[in-house]
Amino acid sequence: MGLVRRRSRILMGGAALAVLSFATAAHAQSVPAVNTVTAEDLEVSKNSNRSTTLLQRIIVGAGNEKIAIDTPQAVTVINQEDLDREGATTIGDALDEVPGVTAIGSDRIVGQSFNIRGVGSLGASDESKIIVTVDGATKFYEQYRMGSFFSDPELYKRIEILRGPASSTLYGSGAYGGVINMTTKDASDFLDEGQNGALRIKGAFDSNRDGYLGSAIYAVRLDEHSDFLFAGNYRQSAKYEDGDGNEIAGSEIDSNSFSLKGTRHFGMNDEQSMRLSYQRWQSTADDTEYSQTGTLGFGTIDREVTDETIIFSYENPASDNPYLNLKFNVSYSDTTVVQDDASLVGAFGNSALFRPSNYGYQTSAVKLENTFEKIGDDYENYLTIGAQYSRQIRTADTDNGPIGFHPEGEDTKLGLYVQNEFIFDEKLTIIPGVRVDFIDLVPDASIASASAISDTAFSPKIAAMYKFNENFSLFGSVAHTERVATLDEIFSSAAPNTTYPGGRLASLVLDKEESDNYEAGFTVSLFDVVSEGDSVQLKTTFFQNNLENLISTNPDTGNAAAVVYFVNIDKAQIEGVEVEAAYSSDEVFGSLAYSRIRGEDLTTGVGLNSIPADNLAFTIGKRIPDMNFEFGWRSQFYAFTKTGATDGLSGIAGPFSSYSTHGLFMSWKPDEPEYGGFELRASVENMFDEMYRHNLAGDNGKGRTFKLSLVKEFGW
Repeated sequence: MGLVRRRSRILMGGAALAVLSFATAAHAQSVPAVNTVTAEDLEVSKNSNRSTTLLQRIIVGAGNEKIAIDTPQAVTVINQEDLDREGATTIGDALDEVPGVTAIGSDRIVGQSFNIRGVGSLGASDESKIIVTVDGATKFYEQYRMGSFFSDPELYKRIEILRGPASSTLYGSGAYGGVINMTTKDASDFLDEGQNGALRIKGAFDSNRDGYLGSAIYAVRLDEHSDFLFAGNYRQSAKYEDGDGNEIAGSEIDSNSFSLKGTRHFGMNDEQSMRLSYQRWQSTADDTEYSQTGTLGFGTIDREVTDETIIFSYENPASDNPYLNLKFNVSYSDTTVVQDDASLVGAFGNSALFRPSNYGYQTSAVKLENTFEKIGDDYENYLTIGAQYSRQIRTADTDNGPIGFHPEGEDTKLGLYVQNEFIFDEKLTIIPGVRVDFIDLVPDASIASASAISDTAFSPKIAAMYKFNENFSLFGSVAHTERVATLDEIFSSAAPNTTYPGGRLASLVLDKEESDNYEAGFTVSLFDVVSEGDSVQLKTTFFQNNLENLISTNPDTGNAAAVVYFVNIDKAQIEGVEVEAAYSSDEVFGSLAYSRIRGEDLTTGVGLNSIPADNLAFTIGKRIPDMNFEFGWRSQFYAFTKTGATDGLSGIAGPFSSYSTHGLFMSWKPDEPEYGGFELRASVENMFDEMYRHNLAGDNGKGRTFKLSLVKEFGW
């Protein structure tokens, strides 16, 4: 009854906030919204007759659509051109130039996870602290010595990164690292006006690992309201080499992926849409390294990973009704890992770690939200109310039965949220929001002496931005979020060993992790700086994240008595600065990203080992518009740091030397009729063959790598 009363009070508080926020705009008469425009239309309209930069790209995941530089939050958009220019092998490759964001683990395709602002560490259960979505479907996976996200970058056209816990309002409590939203390709991306069909064939080569990619996209317009897309990819490579020519064991690739997506538009101006999509990625590796997050002496294993996602979505922006802008999303995600033939089976007493086994996560989810709009002579108000429900089933078993350190169970969440965006005189923007998640964790019947656990997590925030003029703005935010422990953290157990002679028991009493985050920053926009129509944008964000009751594995070793598997530690603090800058003109473009992050365990005074090294990345390029040709230079600089990835066996690996990598890129899309539809891209990465290791990586980085890709498009 106590939990029910708490839920009632929170719901009433959320409803009161919704009414209050909406009432702030009720004194003036609303006017109908104009016809709905796409994010691309909005981007063009806001930057007409100017070259746009990455800070002028549209953000759709933070609430009402707006360009990145006008969002009172640290946000970055990676678009199709960025993905093509990078020639990414993994999603992590595409994040190299996003400040405060690092792909951790290794360059192995099933060994990568994410770190945002120092949240996320090698071999730890940090996946629940960063929310990853694909077309609105939340993706989650956790397994010992494995990464958390499995897919191919060729399936995507856009990645949106929202940094910091302010994102928890719309996506889920506990996301104090942030949110990574990925959007898959659509048929409309390849169908020009008047075309009914298109075929895109791509081949790519990677010199370092003798890597090959074959990709085909088929898009067809079924009628004037409907289209369909098929995208298929096959990727293969041998082990890559570091800067000293050493092969990185277990880094070979053999994967295939495909996506099917159908879209139907209807209603007034075809503004309503329904989409149904299916995506599948699979990787098979025999005698690969057991530890995909770094080579650490766990031997080899045969492993097959399959990831599937089904999504149905409906959107109705209702341009003739300011009180209706509806989004509905239903999804099912299934990730499975099948393991067999471990080289160390028997060497460790037939430990479940090395037995033939099956791991999996199956997640069903539904999300519904609506935005109410009121517009007056000198203000705009957008109130978003939503609900999100998910049911996740965690499975794991071996030929000898359940796995204690990977407990099975069911995780059910119901999230209710309200966010209001009030804009006064096109200068002042205020965005309050609140979310509450009701969480039920039910262990499998095989877990002795464990019962279901229910809890709530509360996530309020307020963000504001003031635009003094078109050149300068100030912004800031305060956000609180709570993260309830996962099935793994509460119900994991382990038999006695040399480190824990008494064994480890389920951690049935764990406090929620809590985060209080403060941000402040400024933006600068300059136009017609060097030439007519060019633009320069700069966005700088300072942040401090105060964390309490962090959940960590029990450090109490050598105790003859049994101890719990996970415990709360007192307090930690992470703070830093992120800088994004960009320049664009008709012929020259460039970008710069800088991040400096510091983190400390306030109880012990020891630095956190999840903090990435200081990083500066920049790109400068030249366009030749008459030839549809561009080329440029990219560099990344990483500072010396003492701490970094913890492998769980030998402690902190480090210190890590400073290093830099440099590369060249070019692309050519000829206009001549005989070459129509062709696109050639070439690049060289780490051109000076630098030997390096990122402080959050489990392996040395790639040595010199040449990449080449050729695309041919056909349309009819």
